[in-house]
Amino acid sequence: MIPRDATATLRRLAQGFPLVALTGPRQSGKTTLARAVFGDKPYVSLEDPDERAFADADPRGFLRRFEDRGVVIDEAQRCPALFSYLQGWVDQRRIMGDVVLTGSQQFGLMTGISQSLAGRVGMVNLLPLAWAEVRSLDSAPATLEQALWRGGYPALYDRPVAPPDWFAAYVATYVERDVRQLIAVRDLSVFQRFVSMCAARCGQLLNLSSLATDCGITQPTAREWLSVLAASYIVVQLPPYHRNFGKRLVKTPKLYFLDVGLAAWLLGIRDAQALATHAMRGALFESWAASEYIKSRCNAGLSPALHFWRDHAGHEVDLVIEAEGGRLDAVELKSGSTYAADWADALKKWQGFAGDSAGQPMVVYGGDASYERQGVSVRGWRNWPDVTTR
Repeated sequence: MIPRDATATLRRLAQGFPLVALTGPRQSGKTTLARAVFGDKPYVSLEDPDERAFADADPRGFLRRFEDRGVVIDEAQRCPALFSYLQGWVDQRRIMGDVVLTGSQQFGLMTGISQSLAGRVGMVNLLPLAWAEVRSLDSAPATLEQALWRGGYPALYDRPVAPPDWFAAYVATYVERDVRQLIAVRDLSVFQRFVSMCAARCGQLLNLSSLATDCGITQPTAREWLSVLAASYIVVQLPPYHRNFGKRLVKTPKLYFLDVGLAAWLLGIRDAQALATHAMRGALFESWAASEYIKSRCNAGLSPALHFWRDHAGHEVDLVIEAEGGRLDAVELKSGSTYAADWADALKKWQGFAGDSAGQPMVVYGGDASYERQGVSVRGWRNWPDVTTR
């Protein structure tokens, strides 16, 4: 098993909550991690039709089998009725870390938790591998282009499979299983085109009307489908920072993919070399950097607290991080491998607007060296994960 940074967080939460929920996209390693950390507990998957039928028909009898050691229940959202019985189960037993739930859909799992198990569950979102987890592996990418092309799904690092082959199967499986469960899509090819069009807008301000028009669907449908992608941990909408610094601010979110390799595949990029000169290189690098920060926070059991900032005059900072003590850390993202002096211009503008709340600005770029320049902390892409939780 590939060592995961979320392991310590899972163990910590299991000491203070009777239930621990591990959510994330399909194939992010949830089941592997849950069974490794809680190897003393029996494991049951509600993807198994017999187990699901048992849980639906006789929830008490289903749980009674696990009185000795508790249980790991995989894809728990497949049996919503079970959540009400779990509430009584854990309230009666009062054992910390008694039940571990995993799920790959926020809609089903979070609905069950919020309705029946509020206050009893410690939550961990397990996203694909972070660079901090990948870089020590023998199979780690040697270049930025390879890292962007491959992404972070564990299967691409622990088995001999090419990213184009794996992503093709992943998208087909995702559409067949998750989309059909969540929404009624009459023409799957239209939805697949919608996902690809989202990838083409990676790193851009989200224009829902334009996206709907280009896909030949209504705006409410586009909004619904986008919520499905977010609920399945495929995309994230990065909100703008709203604090008024005396100028009109953009209030539209930016769209990013939580796995840059999937975005690259959806864009038709079939080899890493193509990324060296691809028109979407900068946007994919932004998506990678944003997702790396989100992964580091999720692995630590923290909320992302991540935004971008842009005013109507065109001044923009790619990432604004809300740090301790009200400090606002601004990060500019550049995929180029050689530092350019004008990269700090937007950060200087930001410092003027943010005033005393501004922390030391940072540039994360596609090169390897890290140093201080012009009052800016310059970090090579390999070292970005080391500072994401500073």
